[in-house]
Amino acid sequence: MGLITETNEQYYAGSQRFLAQTALAGQIITTTFDTALVFGSFNPTAVNYALNNFKLYTAAPGVLTYTEYTNAFTVVGNTITITAAIPAQTSIVVQLKRLDGGNYGDRDAVGQAVEDNYNSYAYIKLGDVINNFLIAYVGTGKLIQSVKRTDVIFHAKRSIQEFSYDTLQSTKSQELNIPPSLSVIIPQDYVNYVKASYIDALGVKRPIYPANNLTINPFSTPLQDSAGVPTQDNFGENIEGTSITEARWAAADDNILNGNLTPALFNAQFDSARWEQIGMGYGQRYGMDPQYSQKNGWFTINHREGLMSFSSNLAGALIVLEYISDGLAYDLDTKIPKMAEDAMYAYISHAVIASRINQPEYVVNRLKKEKSAKLRNAKIRLSNIKLDQIVQVMRGKSKWIK
Repeated sequence: MGLITETNEQYYAGSQRFLAQTALAGQIITTTFDTALVFGSFNPTAVNYALNNFKLYTAAPGVLTYTEYTNAFTVVGNTITITAAIPAQTSIVVQLKRLDGGNYGDRDAVGQAVEDNYNSYAYIKLGDVINNFLIAYVGTGKLIQSVKRTDVIFHAKRSIQEFSYDTLQSTKSQELNIPPSLSVIIPQDYVNYVKASYIDALGVKRPIYPANNLTINPFSTPLQDSAGVPTQDNFGENIEGTSITEARWAAADDNILNGNLTPALFNAQFDSARWEQIGMGYGQRYGMDPQYSQKNGWFTINHREGLMSFSSNLAGALIVLEYISDGLAYDLDTKIPKMAEDAMYAYISHAVIASRINQPEYVVNRLKKEKSAKLRNAKIRLSNIKLDQIVQVMRGKSKWIK
């Protein structure tokens, strides 16, 4: 049996058609989308109706115009049960909704599929990996004669976490606007950042650099008395105040930091009264540091408040934050590229054997080497290096630099 389970209509149009054979109540239809149905309510006026990721359309026998079916129906898994009786030979269409809230279902009930429905063949679900492992690697006469399913699930999830950090294509991105507070909330499934960029008028991303060597977000800001001793509340805990460091950074003039001086600031460097404030004097404007001499701005990670803060020149800017997730935050994430499937089986095999007592050391070492080799192969496959792209970059190798 082939691995493709969807028809072209299901994949491209996001719809599946059925025909009511009888006029009996309780008509049952079962969809075969790779995308699971999500059901909140059949009633468009109900609050939970917005949770649905599909719509149900019907057309009377011999009629080509489809209308949304809003009478009672229930959904269990991918099976829809229509409560009331409908005429025999009624056409029924299940139409997946678009994630961007666009049109889903025109007069022919053919719209666009949920984006999760696209490119699904390139991935295998975590549940399938677990089932395949138990079938192929566990049993009589095999290296692993018995293992609990819960143990396999644990090691499979751990492998997803480890692979997500440096192997899988697990980088996510969010498009955000910088508010006047100059801070945005760190994404819910954030583990570490990859890069931050602001988007210019042409849609080109410009890198924003971390301000690690410039400033810091203090994790604790205790209030102090006149002797410098932290003060406590009625419960004996230090009283926290606002960060003066962060306030000064938010109010800083970036032109002073990056050397992009206005005429007024340039002339002011020769004013002895402002020499310390400007931080520049005679003979000091040479040897510019590239990490500071740029106008794209800086960002810091405020772990105390769970925020990402930006320099003042980025107020109101459109940014894109690229970050790493561990792949386990949502069910949608528990999909593994097929190019890394074999490496995951090797990881689970080694983890199961290595965690048991009285296992021959040579077997553990063999599985460890196999795990490392397959992980290396997975990294090479997923690196997505294209020869044409390398050739295009190398064409500039002989360009003269003046």
